Amino acid sequence: MDLFNAVSSGQTEIVRLLLDKGADTALQAAAWRGETEIVRLLLDKGADVKAQGSQHGTVLQAAVLEGETDIVRLLLDKGADAAALRVKMEIVRLLLDKGADVNTQGGRYGTALQAAALKGETETVRLLLEKGAGCQRSRR
Repeated sequence: MDLFNAVSSGQTEIVRLLLDKGADTALQAAAWRGETEIVRLLLDKGADVKAQGSQHGTVLQAAVLEGETDIVRLLLDKGADAAALRVKMEIVRLLLDKGADVNTQGGRYGTALQAAALKGETETVRLLLEKGAGCQRSRR
């Protein structure tokens, strides 16, 4: 098993063994998966909190995308660039400006409003409500 797969499946002990043998770190995968213990372990072993790459962008962006508040806090405490936190709201605003339907159903959480509320994203909830999220549209 390689380090990325160990992180992706939450295998903390395997991650520890691989790191002890000099394996590359997979901090982004751990942040994206919400593996707080593995993120701490990787940071303690010298993983770069400002690492970039993969489909998740920076480590902090990976944690933000999945709403991993504890990991976001941990990464910020270790010096991650807070600019990544503003990216999400910019994307939400861009989508809304381009006509995205705030009441579209689908995905893990049902609607964007439900996802933002469940993840405690107050600013996103306010913006979605301002744009009419949760309101029934009249059918003519």
